[in-house]
Amino acid sequence: MKHSAFFWFVLPSAIAMLLFIFFPIVSVVIQSVHVAHEQVIVEVENCGPFGCTTATAIDQEATAALRAEQPLGRFAGLEIYKDRNHLAVTQVGQLWDQSTGIGDFIGKLMNLPFYKALGFTLTYTFVVTPLTILFGFVIAVAVNSAARVLRGPLIFFSLLPNIVTPLIGGLILFWMVDARGVIGTALRWLADDPSLSVKADTGLMWIMLMVYGVWHSAPFAFIVYYAGLQTVNTDTLEAARIDGASRWQQIRHVVIPHLLPLTTFIALIQLMDNFRVFEPIISFNASAHATSLSWAIYNDLGGETQQLTSAAATSVLTVIGVAILLSPVLVRTYRSYGKA
Repeated sequence: MKHSAFFWFVLPSAIAMLLFIFFPIVSVVIQSVHVAHEQVIVEVENCGPFGCTTATAIDQEATAALRAEQPLGRFAGLEIYKDRNHLAVTQVGQLWDQSTGIGDFIGKLMNLPFYKALGFTLTYTFVVTPLTILFGFVIAVAVNSAARVLRGPLIFFSLLPNIVTPLIGGLILFWMVDARGVIGTALRWLADDPSLSVKADTGLMWIMLMVYGVWHSAPFAFIVYYAGLQTVNTDTLEAARIDGASRWQQIRHVVIPHLLPLTTFIALIQLMDNFRVFEPIISFNASAHATSLSWAIYNDLGGETQQLTSAAATSVLTVIGVAILLSPVLVRTYRSYGKA
């Protein structure tokens, strides 16, 4: 392709990326190092027949003028990143000095808002992502091995969790784990504990959130793997079968290597999606037991006092986290295919 043709071909995508990805990220970074101006307080003397009193009041005109002069707010540098709601640099140092060991330090660290959210986010990401890939692959192989007349209905039902809106799917499972729901009643019967409640137990709530994550994401991995299975060389499979390879050996030595690039693609997508986990926490009303970085951003932006700077700082830290998570996969992909 000629350079001029390539330029005009890429230009619309480049403009879209600048407008909807690059500039918003830059604006968030800028907002994260500025804090809102404090209100200008003045002393007002009120005099009456019984003497004079001094009171404080907000100078609305001076405050408005200050905000108009510096609409982004006061430059704070990395002050917000180091406060208690984010990296909590001072608090982490104090906890380290007060802790008796690594376990005690981590336990105390998880009580800080940012690290509590980061802990659940990472746990959710590293549990849900491999399980999604595994279940997606198993379902794809099972459907591909089924009779042709059954494949259509099986594909339809396998894709249903991904078709359902995440919020609605989370609410459905939330009602099912209720004390009066099917899953909640079954768990109490199996545990022989009438007082058992998923909604009141942090460990069970984490497990349910991850079960929902796998249930909702597995159809995506399934459809990608199923499409990839249609491109497997049948001659190679037939040759392996003639040589006496078992079903498992055919999958291990022929199918899995063929689908490895798709596994990398699915891992990239799932790492990004799972690190931004948000809908399950809202659907399950689980903020008392589990919070994520995305939930922290939502919490800062909600309510009457919107903490824009805090939300911006958490957003930047989330972007950095996603970049760190994706870097090993991207480096491996570049080494495998970038020099080909």
